[in-house]
Amino acid sequence: MALIKSISGIRGTIGGKVDTNLTPIDAVKFAAAYGMWLKNQSDKEKLTVVVGRDARISGKMVSSLVCNTLVGLGIDVTDVGLSTTPTVEVAVPLENADGGIIITASHNPKQWNALKLLNGKGEFLNAEDGAAVLEIAETDAYNFAEVDALGTYVKKKGYINKHIDAVLKLDLVDVEAIRKANFKVVVDAVNSTGGIAIPALLDTLGVTCVELYCEPNGHFPHNPEPLKEHLTDISELVVKEQADFGIVVDPDVDRLALICEDGSMFGEEYTLVACADYVLGKTKGDTVSNLSSSRALRDISEKHGRKHQASAVGEVNVVTLMKATNAVIGGEGNGGIIYPASHYGRDSLVGVALFLSHLATSNMSCKSLRESYPNYFMSKNKIELTPEINVDAVLEAIADKYKDLDISTIDGVKIDFDAEWVHLRKSNTEPIIRIYTESTSQSSADSLAERFIEEIKAVL
Repeated sequence: MALIKSISGIRGTIGGKVDTNLTPIDAVKFAAAYGMWLKNQSDKEKLTVVVGRDARISGKMVSSLVCNTLVGLGIDVTDVGLSTTPTVEVAVPLENADGGIIITASHNPKQWNALKLLNGKGEFLNAEDGAAVLEIAETDAYNFAEVDALGTYVKKKGYINKHIDAVLKLDLVDVEAIRKANFKVVVDAVNSTGGIAIPALLDTLGVTCVELYCEPNGHFPHNPEPLKEHLTDISELVVKEQADFGIVVDPDVDRLALICEDGSMFGEEYTLVACADYVLGKTKGDTVSNLSSSRALRDISEKHGRKHQASAVGEVNVVTLMKATNAVIGGEGNGGIIYPASHYGRDSLVGVALFLSHLATSNMSCKSLRESYPNYFMSKNKIELTPEINVDAVLEAIADKYKDLDISTIDGVKIDFDAEWVHLRKSNTEPIIRIYTESTSQSSADSLAERFIEEIKAVL
């Protein structure tokens, strides 16, 4: 199957051979490497790490290995149990912890799991720190604690509720307007921890919640990536229930997709657009998204007289540019909302609260709101990689062919044409080349993607 080691963590399929899949030994090694990295960069006698997990079947097993490895290093562990990625990010500073580990493979199918690593601010490690963790793992440079210096282990419940309380206190979350709107919403949480968090958030806001796949048992009823082709059940249920809209989150609840009242997709790209439109209407500041995100965010930013900038793909890159530009909102086009007034991490709970506030104060339906935004269409494709392929050489050849156009090479190759663009990049989490295109019609976006797939094949 697969084991992918990167600066953002380790991700792989459960079972199989060591260093080929995510086996218990690999989980222990990588947790130990992270723990040693924390100890190497700190002068504190005692460190604390927050650990949380999504509802994957393998989560309890991996969490036990990770927690006990950290204890073996002399690090105290606060285990928040079933949680969301943004909840753990919020918990790290609230616990005055030195770091955090989220056990989740995000949108990957159930056979996958992963360790996502946080620093003391509850933010993902940067490239330099991630590389240092990888180096420790490669060299087995661990030094475990003697018996009297072992760490402690405690469980703490209730952090999802603390997270919800923090969301409700955000200035732009209009709790009163949401409650007056009497919304009815269908929620598909793919049987993971969103099934705990999102209904609880909606309940506090007075929103009627129709639950679909909200039992956190890790048995995903469909492919957990929140794409149109995987969401037929909720689309049908939204119409049947005559709901105002539908909410879809991935297993670790950092991606948010919306379904309009007629069962059509609001569009993952437009989750960020809608939330940014609301925030920019009330706050002065600029926006950031990554190179693979829609031009619609740029258009909305300019409508409000603000600037938009694009970063390399990856949450840590978006966050870095947001901090550098003092952006008031940003994120990624996969439905990831980053709102600094809350914290620097993709957060579906924050996204839901901002979207509800926007809808409640706009006096528009979900469908009408979507139709008010610039209409772009994306095509997302990929080419499987084999070991003999020199991806960098392929991308260099494409960049050279289009060198007279507007090109960015900060992350793969992005080529901007007058009315459309293509972004080619090597994935950090899967052995593939991702091919993202956007145009003014779906057929044009698909044609552009097909054209570049053929061009890549020609180079190969």
